[in-house]
Amino acid sequence: MLKMKMKQFLTAVAVSSACVAAPSVAFADNHGASAIEEGKELSFGRSKGNCLACHMIQGANMPGNIGPALVAMEMRYPDKQKLYDKIWGTPETIVEDSMMPHFGANGILSDEEIQKITDYIYTL
Repeated sequence: MLKMKMKQFLTAVAVSSACVAAPSVAFADNHGASAIEEGKELSFGRSKGNCLACHMIQGANMPGNIGPALVAMEMRYPDKQKLYDKIWGTPETIVEDSMMPHFGANGILSDEEIQKITDYIYTL
C-alpha cells in the first residue's frame, strides 16, 4: 500500500513539475535529431518498445496508467546512463514487483534501440 501511495505521489509531482513549464530541451549529442525521432517511433510502436502500454507520454494517443508518467525525465534522471540502465534492466535498477520488462537483458531491444529510446525519453 505504501509503495502504491509513493508511486502515485511521485507521478503527481512529476506531472505537476511538467505543467509548471519545465523546458523541453533537444540534446545535441552524437545521436542527433533523427535518433530522437527513431526513439519516439520505437517508444510508441507496439511491436518493440511499446512504452505507451504502461506509461503516459504527452501527445500520445491511448497512453497507459500502470507505470509512472514519462515527464520531467531529465530532472528525474540527471544521469542519462541511469535511465538507459533502467530500460536495459541492469540488476541495480530492477524494482521488485515492477511489471516493466528488462528490454536489453531479455533481448527485446538492441543496445542501439535502447539508446534511441533513452535519447527520446530524456527530452520529455
